[in-house]
Amino acid sequence: MANGAPIFDRVALIGIGLIGSSLALAMRLHGLSRHIAVSTRSAPTLATAEKLNLGDSYTLDAAEAVRGADLVVICTPMGAQGAVAQSIRDSLKPGAIVTDVGSVKATTVRDIAPHLPDGVHLVPGHPIAGTEHSGPEAGFAALFPGRWTILTPSPQTDAGAVDKVRRLWEGCGSNVEIMTPEHHDRVLAITSHLPHLIAYTIVDTADQMEDETKEEVIKFSASGFRDFTRIAAGDPVMWRDVFLTNRDAVLEILGRFNEDLTALQRAIRKGDGEMLETTFARARAVRRSIIDAKQHIPDVKPGDESAQ
Repeated sequence: MANGAPIFDRVALIGIGLIGSSLALAMRLHGLSRHIAVSTRSAPTLATAEKLNLGDSYTLDAAEAVRGADLVVICTPMGAQGAVAQSIRDSLKPGAIVTDVGSVKATTVRDIAPHLPDGVHLVPGHPIAGTEHSGPEAGFAALFPGRWTILTPSPQTDAGAVDKVRRLWEGCGSNVEIMTPEHHDRVLAITSHLPHLIAYTIVDTADQMEDETKEEVIKFSASGFRDFTRIAAGDPVMWRDVFLTNRDAVLEILGRFNEDLTALQRAIRKGDGEMLETTFARARAVRRSIIDAKQHIPDVKPGDESAQ
């Protein structure tokens, strides 16, 4: 049910994958927008979105979707953001707010900001929420409660526009933090991007083993390997763009990780149990900190509204 007056009269969602569809459902559930316009370049995907009743209007033309919109949310892969911004710039009304859901914020500023006309406000955003599923069918309104959304506006961005985007995400149940794009990208390089890179590597290594061994790896998968396969099940296009656009921060963190991994390799070779135990104890303490911060949230699945 609605929690009060809508924050926006018209919201345009450009792209309708997991995050876009979940946002549409959350906005409808909580009455955050009077009209939701959905646009995607794929006709079958748009038809699926309409079948799922994710919006109030549907179009393959992003420029048409944003006409009259108070808020435009770009939910495409990172590599498409610039082209989308260029295609909609002449249709944005004065005072409109443009935001996004991408995982790399410096790239958002670089690719979107130059195309926006004067009087249109850019408030980059990143909801840190997701599952291994993708597409409009994967969306569910309970994706955001208890999770963080990071906003990275410039100091010159209109405060009222930033507040409206903050209120939107808070209305969906998110906690909201504001930081610079550069700081966001460095933090996410260690908390999200590097773990995904490691997961893709481990799963790919297993896939390249001899057939007999590979079958046994799958058959006898312990929880650790299963967790890696879940992480590695993310959208390949999205993660390709993440690593290419956040290249510098990922390479910096990857360099530090390689040094730490080499140190552990040396400790195992030398039989240095004290070093191993100390390292494992520090890691265990980090896990406890995450639980204490209430960020150990069980994965919510479509249809499970318990988190609302």
